[in-house]
Amino acid sequence: MENMITVADITSAYGRKQILHGISFTAERGECIGIVGANGCGKSTLLSIMAGTLKPKSGQLLYYGRTAWSDAGSGRMRGDKQVIRSMTGYVPQENPLIPELSVYDNLRLWYPNKKQLRQELEQGFLSLLGIGEFSSKQVCRLSGGMKKRVSIGIAMAGMPPVLLMDEPSAALDLICKEDIRRYLLVYLERKGTVVLTTHEESELSLCSKLYIMKDGRLYETDSR
Repeated sequence: MENMITVADITSAYGRKQILHGISFTAERGECIGIVGANGCGKSTLLSIMAGTLKPKSGQLLYYGRTAWSDAGSGRMRGDKQVIRSMTGYVPQENPLIPELSVYDNLRLWYPNKKQLRQELEQGFLSLLGIGEFSSKQVCRLSGGMKKRVSIGIAMAGMPPVLLMDEPSAALDLICKEDIRRYLLVYLERKGTVVLTTHEESELSLCSKLYIMKDGRLYETDSR
């Protein structure tokens, strides 16, 4: 069976400084891939490449056999943003919300179909995240945990099969961390694939594969 994600020899550099050195791994449907490592080791860079917000220096990235990044020859990389947009939802460390707007209006920017948005708020993933309870509130008045839930809800617009999450529970309270964990369990049970960077034990327990990143290199370790 074809892998949902194939990362092959991905490298990245800022100027002359090499950030990622030949990163490779695969993931199937329903798998959760965890990546741990010290700050500055390259974790966020890798997720940015997988989300299409940063171009790799070399290598290849496939989503379910469809090319997202590939070597176009002569040291040039070619990306297919349509493949990346249709296959991934991305939750960066910094939330993508517009603080002056309400939660609902922020969601409307990503859910153009009003009927679909209402359904999601009433009985879909947005309901599971508890967003319907504060959808009328202005974003600037939300707690950090509420903002993170909305960021996840935005990433799930269009129900992408791959969810990329950069430290999703960082600085959140225990209740919110557990809510996010329960959400991820449902997503994985529905055969979604997750790649996340984390130091949280509750999230690490979800991982079917666990990698340590050190100095831009990835090493698989025991996830149990």
